Amino acid sequence: MSKKDQVTVVQPAVLKWARESLGLTVHDVAKRLKKQPDLITAWEAGESFPTYSQLEKLAYDIYKRPIAVFFFPEPPAEKIHRKEFRTLPDEDLKKLSADTHLHIRKAHAYQLSLIETFDERNPSDEKIWKQIALSPTKPVPAQARAIREFLGVTLQEQADWRTTDQAMKGWRERIEARGVFVFKESFKQKEISGFCLFHDEFPVIYLNNSTTFSRQIFSLLHELAHLLCHVNGISKEDESYIQRLPAREKKLEQFCNAIAAEVLIPEADFQARISSQKGSFESFPDSFFSQLAGVYSVSREAILRRLLNQSKVSLRFYKQKAEEWSAQMKKGSGGNWFSTHASYLSSTFTREVLRKYDRHIYNDTKAAELLGIHPKNLDGLEAKILSGASR
Repeated sequence: MSKKDQVTVVQPAVLKWARESLGLTVHDVAKRLKKQPDLITAWEAGESFPTYSQLEKLAYDIYKRPIAVFFFPEPPAEKIHRKEFRTLPDEDLKKLSADTHLHIRKAHAYQLSLIETFDERNPSDEKIWKQIALSPTKPVPAQARAIREFLGVTLQEQADWRTTDQAMKGWRERIEARGVFVFKESFKQKEISGFCLFHDEFPVIYLNNSTTFSRQIFSLLHELAHLLCHVNGISKEDESYIQRLPAREKKLEQFCNAIAAEVLIPEADFQARISSQKGSFESFPDSFFSQLAGVYSVSREAILRRLLNQSKVSLRFYKQKAEEWSAQMKKGSGGNWFSTHASYLSSTFTREVLRKYDRHIYNDTKAAELLGIHPKNLDGLEAKILSGASR
């Protein structure tokens, strides 16, 4: 490669920033480019420069950035994930995959799109984070009851959601009606359950659609609890990470878990349902746990967790059954592309974008850009949204 082919106006500091912002190593980038690591190091030191075709590969395929960014005189200001998320231990934050970093970046982009689409004002007249402020120092049951009442979800309605699919849709609709925008996506980093980004007008919850609906429901309410504490949050399915957090963050994560559990399975109602049971719960058939889970539209593991917290089953039994049931769980097909993408997007946001598109306030290019799709797919997506496909 001759020097005349090199793009010498590329800023080395921006190249390094783009790589590190995704948690990639020099070796990761070299492997993707099929080049030696020394070459990537030389680019980031300003000792050599990529060709334009190499820069395109870096920008569009690896770093997922507009190519113009690499001609900036210095790295643009951007939130650092290790600073905005305090609910994962530092070592776990360092291990976030490039895919997870991209989802967080996408969530920030959605917030900017929300601000633009709704002219800087949340369309809900009943913003839940304006009415309910949670505190780890106050009793959990009363705070969880306030959330349930504000969302307007009764125990009878919850019982009427006969599947976790229906329950996910029901909880999501109520939370969106109270001003929180819920997005989903399939994460490659399977252990991440989801995260949330607080904003005074446009708070966002972003869930991992690769997990079961019952897990998504719990994560949805866990992240809602974070928003009602006015803090960002990111959580993992394996809760052992909580034990490695500093005392303050550990208390917050345990509190958000307790709030989610209490909203889903109110302690008083749960106690009333199990108080007449005789014998050891560890001897009960799986059908007992399935029936009780159906009452609350939650997983059997959530019921077992309640019993564990009350010392009615052992930790050994809990782990054994949780592992057994997890192996049995298989999510169904995601359906066609339009149904899947409709379920990924916030319904409130999508309907507003499509409304402006139908009224010619947005052209097809603008609307598609906001929704993250190709313009040719707008009509198909609109049909699915109007038919109530999202969940």
